[in-house]
Amino acid sequence: MSCEASTSGTAAAEEENEEEEEFVEVTLEIEDDDTVVLRSVEPATTTRTTSTTILNVETTSSGERTPASASRSPTMNRMSSSRWRQFSQELRSEAVARARQMKNELRRFSWSHAQAVRVLSTSRSNVAVAVDSATEARARRRQQAQLNRTRSGAQKALRGLRFISGKSNNGVDAWNQVQRNFEKLARDGFLHRSDFAQCIGMKDSEEFALELFDALRRRRSKVEKISKDELFEYWSQITDQSFDSRLQIFFQMVDKNEDGHINEEEVKEIIMLSASANRLSRLKEQAEEYAALIMEELDPQGLGYIELWQLETLLLQKDTYLSYSQALSYTSQALSQNLHGLRYKGRIHRWRMKFFYFLQDNWKRIWVLSLWIITMAGLFTWKFIQYKNKDAFKVMGYCLATAKGAAETLKLSMALILLPVCRNTITWLRSTRLSYFVTFDDSINFHKTIAAGIVVGVILHAGDHLSCDFVRLERSSPAMYYNNLRDFGETKPSYWSLVRGYEGVTGILMVILMAVAFTLATKWFRRSLIKLPKPFDRLSGFNAFWYSHHLFVIVYILLIIHGEKLYMVNKWYEKTTWMYLAVPVLLYAGERTLRFFRSGLYTVRLLKVAIYPGNVLTLKMSKPAQFHYKSGQYMFVQCPAVSPFEWHPFSITSAPGDDYLSIHIRQLGDWTTELRKVFSEVCEAPVAGKSGLLRADETTRRSLPKLLIDGPYGAPAQDYRKYDVLLLVGLGIGATPFISILKDLLNNVVKREEQQDQVPDLYPVENIDPPQSNKNPAKQKKMLKTRNAYFYWVTREQGSFDWFKGVMNEVTEFDHRGVIEMHNYLTSVYEEGDARSALITMVQALNHAKNGVDIVSGTKVRTHFARPNWKKVFSRLASKHANARIGVFYCGMPALATELSKLCNECNQRGTTKFEFHKEHF
Repeated sequence: MSCEASTSGTAAAEEENEEEEEFVEVTLEIEDDDTVVLRSVEPATTTRTTSTTILNVETTSSGERTPASASRSPTMNRMSSSRWRQFSQELRSEAVARARQMKNELRRFSWSHAQAVRVLSTSRSNVAVAVDSATEARARRRQQAQLNRTRSGAQKALRGLRFISGKSNNGVDAWNQVQRNFEKLARDGFLHRSDFAQCIGMKDSEEFALELFDALRRRRSKVEKISKDELFEYWSQITDQSFDSRLQIFFQMVDKNEDGHINEEEVKEIIMLSASANRLSRLKEQAEEYAALIMEELDPQGLGYIELWQLETLLLQKDTYLSYSQALSYTSQALSQNLHGLRYKGRIHRWRMKFFYFLQDNWKRIWVLSLWIITMAGLFTWKFIQYKNKDAFKVMGYCLATAKGAAETLKLSMALILLPVCRNTITWLRSTRLSYFVTFDDSINFHKTIAAGIVVGVILHAGDHLSCDFVRLERSSPAMYYNNLRDFGETKPSYWSLVRGYEGVTGILMVILMAVAFTLATKWFRRSLIKLPKPFDRLSGFNAFWYSHHLFVIVYILLIIHGEKLYMVNKWYEKTTWMYLAVPVLLYAGERTLRFFRSGLYTVRLLKVAIYPGNVLTLKMSKPAQFHYKSGQYMFVQCPAVSPFEWHPFSITSAPGDDYLSIHIRQLGDWTTELRKVFSEVCEAPVAGKSGLLRADETTRRSLPKLLIDGPYGAPAQDYRKYDVLLLVGLGIGATPFISILKDLLNNVVKREEQQDQVPDLYPVENIDPPQSNKNPAKQKKMLKTRNAYFYWVTREQGSFDWFKGVMNEVTEFDHRGVIEMHNYLTSVYEEGDARSALITMVQALNHAKNGVDIVSGTKVRTHFARPNWKKVFSRLASKHANARIGVFYCGMPALATELSKLCNECNQRGTTKFEFHKEHF
């Protein structure tokens, strides 16, 4: 904005006894970039009245014209008359000198160039008119932007452009840490530019920190090292709570030539810098395209540069572009829920309610565990009392009774531990009424619980025999042995003869084999958390776990032999070990036999193989006619080229209605690493328009490796249909169980819309049944129960979004009702509001507004930065879906599972919405 500033009666009235002085009238024009242009200097008439000097005039949001100096430095509000006189004289001298210089230059032109001068002046006048028009248009935009900077916008701005994250920027403590870093890094009392990033806690974004250092030092002398006082000054500037101050620093980072303007090349450089700091390699490659996008938006007049206020406008108004894939609105929050949470409750009442909700969430687990514990306690007590009444008790005492009681519990535990791994049986039981009383989702946890019970039983049984019973028997007198222990033989055996017998050898071998299997099954070995030196490194990893667990075949053979060679038991029907094991062993053997024959029956043909970023292998194969599954289930896969024995489970990512099967496998262990290597050898670089880093299909020259499948098997996510609302949470490759669910829901949405198009409007929509489903209306009703689904995918790598890009695009294209809401979170990017991701957020908003595509995921689904605020997510869901039953399904690391489960319990206690938590096991 420009305005004319003049001195009307320029000098203040002097005292009458003072000598009259000469004054001038100065006309200045203040441009948009705050530069001052001298227009004229003319003599002014001296007056005796007091006058007000107007330096500049700005229009406020209320329409009043106020002195701009009021908003500037206080030193410019008042000036003495002597300073004004000096200033006026300097301006007049400069104006006269410039006028003489221009007059001399004009005389150099010849009259022969008069016509050329006229043509040139005409063209210049046209250009000047165009430039003036563009400048005026930009001035109007700036004025409008200032009017639009509301208080709410300012509040949003205060949360933006943070150079130091909120966790680190906590006042005195943060500065104290910076001081300690300075003491460690300083050399000769100075901190060098190369150490600045580490000193202020931005070691992970060193390039960005160095540009920040350069921007700050441009305000002072350009030095390569700073003192502690200068460091404090820098720290104060980057942690300043004023948004304008932080914006100015950010602008100076971009404006490297210090001309007050940002051109397209400078925008490109800062985009590349931000992409590098956030590990977005693809964004870095497209920096030139996005720089042009920003210039197109902020410089519609084509002046070739943007200014500070335009950058501010884009930052404050980016939320208007981010209207796609928004989170649930706060406006729908139920007041009754909030008031319910504010009511005072006594401690006893709170404990009672917590206990009530604990029982409500865990009653299935509680009664199953209680039944198992009671049964184990009953068996132990029965055998304990039985052997307490035997003659041998007089010699061996309570050691014998305890060992025999523990042995009876071991028989039951060794039988029950096979049932949770009978996957076909568990999958079938899920569809029966028994699923209302038994939580089959916890089958693996129950397997581990029984294993812990076996460990306790083995310690009691083997420990009492080896350290107590056999010792007392050996030390017993001949008379005591002859009267009470004749079941051990006519002659008293020695300790080592007892150990070398059938009972001792089989028992010790079982203990050793179970100890190996139990140790290698712990997460430290199974997940290779323990790094062992070669050649012992083979003892860690999934392969070691898988092979060691198959030692149970030998263990069960030894257990049957051990049970048939018991001391003090002679009648066959009293040897009950085989009775406990018969049914579970036959059931498990039948399941393995079924897998063997079914894997040969399910012949599949690989249709497509693709290797995506993040070492993810995608296999698309033909679907056998007999293979029927539900969304959320998984299947076992074997690749003979890798191992002819190993089967590994993977979630099915295709929908039941698809005519193919697909799985996504991430390289995490020995087997998956070798599998990726085998398929990499037959894959080729994809042609234009095809996805993946490497790719192969039926047209590939080399033959694809053979693949065997077995399944499907039940999983917690398959029960999603019984919930009104779904909250699906996947971490990284943990999104795979939910992709099939999203596809299935999308297919239902499309079918529902087709049905509504076919039926006249006079019939209610909810009564519509497709013609082909009249035979089973109950099934159709069950299919339409889920009203909404919210999918949260949290990943660390930008390339991960390529895995399911097609699914996300299909959801946004065909889900016109908004049944499915998708949220992508990229944790490698700094949270929204951080200066390192500020420009990325702006580009993301602009590109989606203009092209409808998210720059990070390459889909129509918005990508959020950092991690979700799960408490807000649950609160919004509870508010929007009051009295609904929400199924929370999670697949990922155990740490987040604990947090989500806790939030489910808290929300269940506060409101009327019921959350039920389910988690997948890797």
